[in-house]
Amino acid sequence: MTDRLILVGQVAGGFGVKGEVRVTAYTADPLALTAYGPLLRADGSVGLTLTAARPDKNGVVGRAKEITAKEQADAMRGLKLYVPRDRFPQPEEDEFYLADLIGLEARDGADAVIGRVKSVQNFGASDMLEIAPASGGQTWYLPFTREAAPEVRTAEGWIRVIRPAEIGEPEPG
Repeated sequence: MTDRLILVGQVAGGFGVKGEVRVTAYTADPLALTAYGPLLRADGSVGLTLTAARPDKNGVVGRAKEITAKEQADAMRGLKLYVPRDRFPQPEEDEFYLADLIGLEARDGADAVIGRVKSVQNFGASDMLEIAPASGGQTWYLPFTREAAPEVRTAEGWIRVIRPAEIGEPEPG
């Protein structure tokens, strides 16, 4: 788990004429991007090292060691920025990072392994777990709610999942 890279932001382009860069932050606190050290590319190489930053409507605007001109910042537009998982603080008990859910076994109420968490997506309404069935075939999505995922055991490598039909969907009209 220590070598996994977590997506924390994306370069949105240059800001102003003095070589500042705008970064869209995917963190709860956008200014946390300055505390993680060098922000990495997907291949693990250094992408951006923020030396100063201030909040912006979608993240931060700041100076980076690698950028001295607006054109350099604009050329980096779209660059996804990552941080190794081990740079994040350990979560409290009963807390976890969504990235830690990826790869967990999905177990049903009888403790049978029915799949594995392939990804965590958010299409705008809430977080969704993408489950790859143990038997193969099409992946399916489960809302990441306490009702649908009542038990999360990241240290043990599994999550309890209850499909919507098992929860008891309301009868039609």
